[in-house]
Amino acid sequence: MIEVENLTKKYGSHIAVDHLSFRIDRGVIYGFLGPNGAGKSTTMNIMTGYIAATEGTVKINGYDILKEPEKAKKSIGYLPELPPVYTDMTVYEYLRFVSELKKVPKGERKEQIEDIMKQARVDDVRDRLIKNLSKGYKQRVGLAQAMIGYPEVIILDEPTVGLDPKQIIEIRELIRELAKKHTVILSSHILSEVSAVCDHIMIISKGKLVASDTPEGLMTMMKSGRQLTLSVKGKREKLEEILKGLPLLKEYAFKETTEENLVCVMLNTEGEEDIRENLFYWLAEAKMPIMELTVVEKSLEDVFLELTGEEVGEESDMEEVEEETDSEEEMQDESNI
Repeated sequence: MIEVENLTKKYGSHIAVDHLSFRIDRGVIYGFLGPNGAGKSTTMNIMTGYIAATEGTVKINGYDILKEPEKAKKSIGYLPELPPVYTDMTVYEYLRFVSELKKVPKGERKEQIEDIMKQARVDDVRDRLIKNLSKGYKQRVGLAQAMIGYPEVIILDEPTVGLDPKQIIEIRELIRELAKKHTVILSSHILSEVSAVCDHIMIISKGKLVASDTPEGLMTMMKSGRQLTLSVKGKREKLEEILKGLPLLKEYAFKETTEENLVCVMLNTEGEEDIRENLFYWLAEAKMPIMELTVVEKSLEDVFLELTGEEVGEESDMEEVEEETDSEEEMQDESNI
């Protein structure tokens, strides 16, 4: 379906995308996840032919996006982070205009637009000017234009940014509906967004692909052991002596506590073997009652942080440069909706 090989994009001395390679298969919702400045939007723009790569190739159904752009783009529908809508047109006028640009056969346009407006749930505002619509409706109109021509692949760049919770839920439902007929690629830096709708996640950091798997596969991959939280009554020195002799304990770190005679510690074990039973008997023998013993499960957020080494939502100065450059080039190619 889509083959990306050795994709590289440089802005001066800054490498926004660094020798990226991956493959997109049919009928799957892919999540393209990474912190701000990771190179997600640049990669999306190269894949859709909005901007050129410095190195590497992108093939859509076997067609090179730069060498055979018209054939390749027929298979792609793209919704950028800022929907490319003409606000002085009505919804129907705009979608008719897009269908002409995409060379939908004249006899099929009306029926196709009617069908897509119903799918995107904008048929009730068909005769309203786009500039008078809410942000949520504008996003749906942008999604509708991406669906014109019934492309096999729909690429969505940050589709829920700036929407309220109700609008976010509605867009997620639309994405799930789209996945029944299209392959969907969803770019986001919001973990909950990706985990809620995606079947497969690709994590990008500093322009490089650092992981590619299902959400469950990523969790399993990062489980190199267990982490436990332990609170006991007693002396820290005595607990530390017990911990040093405990098999399979990889490392431990004491936590501050305000409660008198209470000791709290984080434990990391090797492998998946459970040490809780042994720990209980050892502490009981030492007459140190357990006040709390909890297994700490890794979340997708923990996996993300471990793989990228960055904070969620961390801003990068280069993101601004990247977005400005992309926006300028997108304006130049606005006709290639």
